[in-house]
Amino acid sequence: MTSLLHLDSSANRSAESVSRQLTASFADTWRAVYGSAGYRYRDLAADPVPPLDTAYCSLGRRVEQHGLRPPAGVESLITSTAEKREWELTRPLITEVLAADTVLIGAPMYNFSVSAALKAWIDRVGFPTAFTDPATGDSLLRATRVVVVSARGGAYGPGTPREACDFQTPYLRAYFGGLGVTEMHVVSAEMTVAGFVPHLARFRPLAASSLDAARAEVTALASAPAESGSRAMP
Repeated sequence: MTSLLHLDSSANRSAESVSRQLTASFADTWRAVYGSAGYRYRDLAADPVPPLDTAYCSLGRRVEQHGLRPPAGVESLITSTAEKREWELTRPLITEVLAADTVLIGAPMYNFSVSAALKAWIDRVGFPTAFTDPATGDSLLRATRVVVVSARGGAYGPGTPREACDFQTPYLRAYFGGLGVTEMHVVSAEMTVAGFVPHLARFRPLAASSLDAARAEVTALASAPAESGSRAMP
C-alpha cells in the first residue's frame, strides 16, 4: 500500500503559515489520488519531540558497539528505566519513517536553518543503525522519497545575494543523503514576508510568483508515485 508520512514543523500553527498551506495542498492531492488509508500526520510543533538526554546517548553507543542492529533488536540492550523511556519515545518515530513511501516535511527557514521542532525530530530518528539492513549493510531508505517544503521570508535561491546564507537546504540534503535517501525534492516559497512588511512591498510580485510555483510543484509531486515498493520492517 502506498503510504505518506506528513510532518509539519512551523511554530505558527495558524492558517497564515505558508509551509503548512503547501504541505496541506500536497497531502490533499495525495489523498485524492491514493486514498487516506496510508496517510499519517504528525505536528512537531503541537506535539514536540523531546530533546535527547544521557540515556539516549548511552543506549545509542551500546547499539553501535554491537554492530548493525535493527530496531527490533535494540530492546534487548536496554539496561535502565531511563533508556527504556528514551527508546519508547524513539522507536515509533523510526517506525513511521520506515513505513512511508514518501516523507513530506514542512520546514520553514528559521535563522537560516530548520526549526527547533524539526531538529529535535531529526536528532531522535537518527538513532544508530536504525535505517541499515543488518544483513547487507544497505540503507533501508534507498527507495524512500523525501519532499521538503520550505517557506522563507527572504530570497535564498541560486543566484540570489543571500544564497550563501541558506544553511537549511544543504543540511537537509546532507542528513537524508547520509541516511541513504536517493530521491529528495526541495520546494521553496520565497519572500513570504513581503506581503506584510512595508519596506519589502516591491517584492510582492516575486513572492506571489514563487508561491504559485511552489503550489504547482507540490501538486505535481503529490500526484507522482514514489519510486518504492512496500516498506520492509526490520
